[in-house]
Amino acid sequence: MLQDKRLIEYHFDRNDTNYSVGDIFLGTVKKVMPGLNAAFIDIGYQKDAFLHYGDLGENFPSLLKWSRGVQSQKITVGALKNFQFEGQLDKVGKAADVFKKGQQLLVQIVKEPISTKGPRLSMDISMAGRYLVLVPFSNTISVSKKIVSKTERERLKRLIASIKPDNFGVIIRTVAEGREVAELDRDMQSMTANWEQLFQSLRVAKPNDKVLGELGRTSSMLRDMLNESFDSITVDSAPMYEEMRSYLQKIAPDKLGLLKLHTGKVKVFEHVGIEKQLKTLFGKTVTVPGGGYLVIEHTEALHVIDVNSGNKSNQESDQEATALMINMLAAKEVARQLRLRDMGGIIVVDFIDMKSPESRKKVEDAVKDIMKNDKARFTILPITKFGLLQITRQRVRPAENIVTGEVCPTCGGTGKISASILVTDEIDNSIEDLLVTQNQSGITLYVHPFLHAYYTKGLVSKQMKWYLKYYKWVKIMKDTSLGLTDYRIEDERGEEIEIHSPAAAMSRLQDREVEEITD
Repeated sequence: MLQDKRLIEYHFDRNDTNYSVGDIFLGTVKKVMPGLNAAFIDIGYQKDAFLHYGDLGENFPSLLKWSRGVQSQKITVGALKNFQFEGQLDKVGKAADVFKKGQQLLVQIVKEPISTKGPRLSMDISMAGRYLVLVPFSNTISVSKKIVSKTERERLKRLIASIKPDNFGVIIRTVAEGREVAELDRDMQSMTANWEQLFQSLRVAKPNDKVLGELGRTSSMLRDMLNESFDSITVDSAPMYEEMRSYLQKIAPDKLGLLKLHTGKVKVFEHVGIEKQLKTLFGKTVTVPGGGYLVIEHTEALHVIDVNSGNKSNQESDQEATALMINMLAAKEVARQLRLRDMGGIIVVDFIDMKSPESRKKVEDAVKDIMKNDKARFTILPITKFGLLQITRQRVRPAENIVTGEVCPTCGGTGKISASILVTDEIDNSIEDLLVTQNQSGITLYVHPFLHAYYTKGLVSKQMKWYLKYYKWVKIMKDTSLGLTDYRIEDERGEEIEIHSPAAAMSRLQDREVEEITD
């Protein structure tokens, strides 16, 4: 997600995991832990998931009765209209009294597997829509605290009361403010359809089965983030474009015009300047726009961010003013980095020491002001006299960690390469081989920006010399994700042409020279 062309959020969909926040599973109690007042639940993950007594929810007895009734085929309809509630769960009870080894429970993931821990679970089942959250086994209607207008709160409560199904509670989300009943009703229908799907899946589910999956990462992001401030959504995959188009048609038809399919030769991240930002924003050291830099370290228990002045230490008249100026600039970048890397748990920021309490308060307020748009829940403590700011931020997924150090493409990390100046000879040989020997045409060469300049600049560029030599035009494109001595070539259909390794190319060159000498 970009704001003023600057990256502020980056989400990575891990296809290697089958466990996302919001997924609902039929888990099996593996072990009851009275000391932790919790149980470990098997949902098919390599590590057992964790379910604390406090996460059972007050409607736990009703959910347990309903799920058992569905599995035993005694309950034959998904609607809860005629369902008799059980009493509410005792808030200060014991896990050993409610869990039995081998018992099957309907559980929802609230935190993805992080580091060595398994998923965190809840039995307070809910289904999130764009404007509403549906809560089964409840009749309460609550409104987001961010909707402050009393009139609007009453209007929304009145509307929802008229359309909600019996024995379902509803939480009205902030984005519902000002929406018409038709839009809210459409959202409600979508969630009740999901509940019906859960009911049908549960009837035939086996232990550890996923009963209901959350939306894909792309659709759930659109559902939770899309608002009036968006001016464009760009996709570079035709199937994804169709999926997003049909989802937008359901949730926000008026936003369909924002969706664009990127079909250019240049990669979409390259086209909008994201590739370069990824390289500079995810390293251990991050430059602060305006002066200074951050050093970010990750440990198992917490994240530590150190603020340094860099070359800006002489710009202000005294030390306090300099420290305040750099800290204010760093505060913005720190808040941005937390969202960008999705860092959670405990974060300690070591600002440059400031003697004045007023200065410390200004920096603290700056962090709070920028983080107010953050979707994750967070708490910020006052800056200590040592200049340390402590933040706790909700952690539901592993932090994004992009390796920005590049393995040398020629040596593969061994530390030894053939002379880098030979890369142009290698490219020349590959181009000649493709255009003359293989009679290819319409090829595109992707290279590092430095090599791009080498081939395209000048009165008669190398690119033009190729054309005069072979009478075929070779298109040359920049790609900052490539190393300086790396390159790739695509055919006219956009498919990569396999090129022999640099070592093989050198070997062919040497073989040719040996043949000439022998001849």
